[in-house]
Amino acid sequence: MAPFTPHLAVRGSDGTILLRGPPNCEEFQTFQRDNRQSRYVTFSKDGALFGWCNGEKVNVVKSSTGELLKSFDLPKTSMLEFSPLGKVLVTWKQYTKTQDNPQGEANLQLWDLQTGDCIKTFYQKKLVICLKMHRFFFFFFSFETIANKLHLQKVNEFALSPGNNPSKVAVYVPGSKGAPSFVRLYQYPNFAGPTSALANKSFFKADRVTMLWNKKGSAVLVTASTEVDKTGASYYGEQTLHYLATNGESAVVQLPKNGPIYDVSWSPNSSEFCVVYGFMPAKATVFNLKCESVFDFGTGPRNAAFYSPQGHILVLAGFGNLRGQMEVWDVKKYRQVSKPQAADTTHFSWCPDGEHIVTATCSPRLRVSNGYKIWHYTGTVLYKEDTPAGKELWEVLWQPFPAGTFPEKAVKYQAASSELGSTEAKPAQVYRPPALRNKPESSTYKLHEDEPPQNMKPGAAGEKQISKAALKNQRRREAKKAAKQENKSDEVPHLVLEPAPASQAPVTSSHGDPETDKKIKNLKKKLKAIEELKEQQAAGKPLQKNQLEKMQKEAQLLKELEELELEV
Repeated sequence: MAPFTPHLAVRGSDGTILLRGPPNCEEFQTFQRDNRQSRYVTFSKDGALFGWCNGEKVNVVKSSTGELLKSFDLPKTSMLEFSPLGKVLVTWKQYTKTQDNPQGEANLQLWDLQTGDCIKTFYQKKLVICLKMHRFFFFFFSFETIANKLHLQKVNEFALSPGNNPSKVAVYVPGSKGAPSFVRLYQYPNFAGPTSALANKSFFKADRVTMLWNKKGSAVLVTASTEVDKTGASYYGEQTLHYLATNGESAVVQLPKNGPIYDVSWSPNSSEFCVVYGFMPAKATVFNLKCESVFDFGTGPRNAAFYSPQGHILVLAGFGNLRGQMEVWDVKKYRQVSKPQAADTTHFSWCPDGEHIVTATCSPRLRVSNGYKIWHYTGTVLYKEDTPAGKELWEVLWQPFPAGTFPEKAVKYQAASSELGSTEAKPAQVYRPPALRNKPESSTYKLHEDEPPQNMKPGAAGEKQISKAALKNQRRREAKKAAKQENKSDEVPHLVLEPAPASQAPVTSSHGDPETDKKIKNLKKKLKAIEELKEQQAAGKPLQKNQLEKMQKEAQLLKELEELELEV
């Protein structure tokens, strides 16, 4: 049997195409390109069907042959989705009402893909189904009667579990009048009340939550966020991470570094998860189901984590306002495979084969330099497509496949061959003030301390496993040591621009002219303030107008300082 080749759906201002994935990376000829601008594209869960809406019709084709299966005359449709078994198509259009029809038209429709008949219609004004009082459950192909209801007041968010039956649902109720917020897990159809909940977790400091189930549907991670951080440590509010399992266990995931939680990702094996967190440079840590640290990747410019579909490779990446650096790790050996860079990336996704990835720069996030690349995980670019000037790329989407279609392969460390080569990230030059540029590099001048991965720290090679008690004592000693260093840093300036004199006697002038020394001292003070502002800006803190104006004067101040030092 010939190996499967996943397709890549490409949607842009010049139409919709299907691209055959690696190693060919060419347009799928049996699929007739649609030159009209599509509003939405999607595959069925098993990848057998592909559907899109183009402002005139909703079309469904067989992914393997491009054969048209069904076409619906639904010009206003803006979203669509297949049922898990691929037998029903759900379409949604914007809710509207007129004077002749004040109730409006049912805008959420369910279609039988075998007969083409409309099975059921609903009124759904918002894109996300979020009813405040109840959650409704229907039996497949029996939409006339509600099979069950979850009666719970003020439900704000819910998430259905993946995996096989029995299905579970996580519901979030925000706190009010001094009462805490809570998340509860229920198993369908046991919705008798709080006593029937599989697990319950209460917490304060939550204006909104994000709930993420693992692949088996046995546990859920809840990221609770507040709009405002009352401590003033972060402009973006405060986040905490909570763990709930269907066996009743719950815990708060303790993160060693303060700062925002950028991303949380479950491993496909459902027994581990990775968290990217902390002020920049951010830390990344893998935890087990006991919420214990399994591996610490240290710090780096990253804000996202992506496991391969087989779970054997993990990519840590820094997209958005970061430079697009990717760290590819072998999860079993916790060894780094490659470190490519994809600047201006707005989309990243793994190919189902676990060997390739796609990165893309899409509109409207970025309207310039649109295009996409297909990579091998060793850092080699296999295919590149730049969107022509005046055109836009809106979306790229891999064709999914049933679990087990692509077995896990051994991780390779040698870069795959390609005419396009690789884009290994070059180490960035550390900024050094003029006063230090002609002097030997010193460890005293650093914007922040870079923390290496756990297996690259001193003494990590050949280190034996220590007991929990010894590890606890070791962490306590490290915390005391860090506290002492912090107290010392409050007394001694962190930025050392001039070497300390050998004599202990106070020095009033280093150039012989007190007036010149005073000017130099003031200039260095201003430059130090600008460095602190740069550090705050790198950490994501918004700066005021006068602070930005102060940063713009850096070149002028450096020039004045250089002229004064030349005079003496």
